[in-house]
Amino acid sequence: MDTRDPDLLPADLLPEGLEDRLPRAAAAATRVMRTIHGVMEGHGYDRVLPPMIEFERSLASRMAGISSRRMFRFVDPQSLRMMALRSDITPQIGRIAGTRLAAAPRPLRLCYAGQVVTIKGDGLDPAREKLQCGAEVIGADNVAAAAEVVAVAIEALQAAGATGVSVDFTLPDLVDTLAEKALPLGPGQIDAVRRELDTKDAGGLVDAGGQAYVPLLYATGDFDAAIEKLAAIDAGGALAGRIAALREIAARLDGRARLTLDPSERHGFEYQSWFGFVLYADGVRGALGRGGTYRIAAPDGGAGEVATGFSLYPDALIDLIASAEAPAEKLFLPLGHDRAAAARLRAIGWRTVAALDAGDEPAALGCTHVLGADGPVALPVA
Repeated sequence: MDTRDPDLLPADLLPEGLEDRLPRAAAAATRVMRTIHGVMEGHGYDRVLPPMIEFERSLASRMAGISSRRMFRFVDPQSLRMMALRSDITPQIGRIAGTRLAAAPRPLRLCYAGQVVTIKGDGLDPAREKLQCGAEVIGADNVAAAAEVVAVAIEALQAAGATGVSVDFTLPDLVDTLAEKALPLGPGQIDAVRRELDTKDAGGLVDAGGQAYVPLLYATGDFDAAIEKLAAIDAGGALAGRIAALREIAARLDGRARLTLDPSERHGFEYQSWFGFVLYADGVRGALGRGGTYRIAAPDGGAGEVATGFSLYPDALIDLIASAEAPAEKLFLPLGHDRAAAARLRAIGWRTVAALDAGDEPAALGCTHVLGADGPVALPVA
């Protein structure tokens, strides 16, 4: 079959990178998202619900590194302006903070959850629609805010069922900071050095005139060892403040997760300022989330506002949980059952399935129990 010809495609085929969540996965997704939101709400983050679609200019102008080329775009038939499906909710939080909540006291704590869509997947992940949830502290960019944000992200993932959570710290503005004075680079060399650090290519670094930056490739791994290597490289003290901040953040986390450091990593941190981090968990392929410090751009070109936050992408965790858990118990309610008794059982957590016909079979409907005269009776295991 030639899948390039739309007339030859099955009518019910979903586009590449999009999928349905069937009952078990959908139930797991609901529980995970509810749990994550509960943790964020417990730490004082107020939820906002921005729309899926906005004017393209608004979505692309609030944060550096947000490319409209990754968005599905179309012309609004009412305003005749270009609109886009969001590919990231974070810029929408910046818009809300800078407009509707501009007069709210700072620091402003907001959280969110919803779907995001991109034109194409990332790397080996073909998914074009993802769940995104996260929290932002608007008006705060310091060690206390960074430590709180990382701690809340860890707690949310662990509460949702993630195990073996690890956090990889990075310093997104590392090259700019060092190139300014400690390890000078010409204007044309900075981008080349950044690129070679991203690819971890020592030979490429030397060729780009960044030989002094090669030791940064080895200041990675377990946090305690890597931070000592980074401190040894920082002979001029240009990174002293950042190193001290990283150590304080790590101390405040107090062993809640395994910590690693990759100071030169920039992929996905293009709009972050001095601090970034990535979240991983055992059994889950790829990153579960990322965050850090950044600046919300002002539409008028002004200074904007500082912020610290994180975004979680829990789809892989949801798939892992859904595949590992046993089917949920369900209680079959025969025709003529005691409705009051059924209501009491639902109130304490039972899921009930009422018979609609005399021929309805409990096992065929996925039920594990039947409501009897004295309460739920377990069905024999097949």
